[in-house]
Amino acid sequence: MTIYNAWFDLKPGVSDTTFSDNLAAYLGRLQAEGLLVGWRLMRRKLGLSGADVGEFHLMMEFDSLDQLDRAFALVGSRREPVESLHFGVNALVQNVKFALYRDFPDPIRHRGEEKF
Repeated sequence: MTIYNAWFDLKPGVSDTTFSDNLAAYLGRLQAEGLLVGWRLMRRKLGLSGADVGEFHLMMEFDSLDQLDRAFALVGSRREPVESLHFGVNALVQNVKFALYRDFPDPIRHRGEEKF
């Protein structure tokens, strides 16, 4: 599993529920097209997080880098209907940081005895 992470804040005046509704529409569309396995939106609790991490954390799950690449290709085409859905999310956030993670150990990891 490949996990594409985003940490961010909402722009001033943006409703948290409007944002979450827009995000659900956007990522739901990608998921319906088989370009995303699942996703999860989390919000910082009790002010606990690293200093440079935003209030929100989004995790998007992909079966493979190929699936992620196909999702990027669709979004990057800037064609409707996905362009409006993407803009309805992207225009509401600021201070975004991204990271790409994978499950570990993953199925391709050699599990034999390691020699140092």
